[in-house]
Amino acid sequence: MNQVKLRKGLNIHLKGKAAEEKIQLKSKGKYALIPDDFNGVIPKLSVREGDHVKAGDALFVNKQYPEVRFASPVSGTVRAIVRGERRKVLAVELEADKQQEYADFGCKDVSTMDGDSVLESLLEAGIFGYIEQLPYAISTNPEAKPKAIFVSALRDKPLAADFEFEVRGQEKDFQTGLTALSKIAKVNLGVGKHSSFENYKDVEVTVFDGKCPAGNVGVQVNNIDPVNKGEVVWTIGDPTVVLFIGRLFNSGKTDLRRTVALCGSEVKKPAYADMLVGEELSTLVSNSYDESHSVRIINGNVLTGHPTTKEGFLGAHSSEITIIPEGNDADEFAGWIMPRFNQFSVNHSYFSWLFGKKEYALDARVKGGERHIIMSGEYDRVLPMDIYGEYLIKAIIAGDIDKMEQLGIYEVSPEDFALAEFVDSSKLELQKIVRDGLNMLRKENS
Repeated sequence: MNQVKLRKGLNIHLKGKAAEEKIQLKSKGKYALIPDDFNGVIPKLSVREGDHVKAGDALFVNKQYPEVRFASPVSGTVRAIVRGERRKVLAVELEADKQQEYADFGCKDVSTMDGDSVLESLLEAGIFGYIEQLPYAISTNPEAKPKAIFVSALRDKPLAADFEFEVRGQEKDFQTGLTALSKIAKVNLGVGKHSSFENYKDVEVTVFDGKCPAGNVGVQVNNIDPVNKGEVVWTIGDPTVVLFIGRLFNSGKTDLRRTVALCGSEVKKPAYADMLVGEELSTLVSNSYDESHSVRIINGNVLTGHPTTKEGFLGAHSSEITIIPEGNDADEFAGWIMPRFNQFSVNHSYFSWLFGKKEYALDARVKGGERHIIMSGEYDRVLPMDIYGEYLIKAIIAGDIDKMEQLGIYEVSPEDFALAEFVDSSKLELQKIVRDGLNMLRKENS
């Protein structure tokens, strides 16, 4: 077992962390699979409105790699195909059956399988598309032979769901998933300090000791085995995907159930709940907060999630549904000149830093307008990677592909810049800039 000590990063302590208890939900039977949850995938529909599907049947495939299927989380009727501009598929909505049926893929003993048969099983069951790759931080393709597979079992973003709580009682499925992946390539498992994941077999365990974003799979790749041009690694930053894989081989079914944290300072009783990928959020968030308050519901965590409503659907990789104040009704006397004991500041601009690890109820305000980049090194203080973050961002904005390659764009994903975006004095949308740069590079290299 290896250990990596990271000195850069930032822990943001927020109010509303989920208590380690589960609430029971009664589903309303509405589900939807969102193609945009899978970066780099151009969906081609496998169903029409009115079709009946079983859990595990394909709803759509990746147009570029048709063998990569995306499975229905439930059995039921295709209620609607939601389209956007230029007939882009935005969602495949389902009305679930009262009695669930599952496509049977057969139980398998992964210890006797080789890499090709494991890969074929993942493709058939519609789970393979949940695995991503570096470079480009997109859903990977079966033709890309990875030099290694990286799995992060460390969630350390603000209010992040505790994976150790989720995996309790499912240790067998997690081990089966890791063993299955090890048949394809060497598996590196990144864990936190004092983790209970150190004894799993068929993987090389690395303990990451440091502040957020030590749990980012891209940070772990950069500190163990960086990606060079022409190389590919598969990444699983959402460890629940390993449970999906393990359940497939142990039960013969596609089971896309995950444990979700309902968290945030606006939530009355933060807790966990078991939900299926694509389940309607009203099942979880109804009556969970004071609806007279102006709030932002985030599908995911506060750093990398996206705004949604209670009529939205659980994202394919979302382990948290976070509810925080919107901030559009904030009325502060004298504004920035006040000492602001209840506001968080990285640079000690407010007196709140005197209170140590105090928990804050931050709202969604940006508190400033977009301006020119200030070359102050503030990105580098929270980015524990061997790259020059500010120079890379400038190269992307300038569209300088040669500079982007030299400065390490093959090693990064948008989430690696989430903390840099939080501390950025220039108020730039760094994650969007990085995603645009990766898309530009992928188009040039295709």
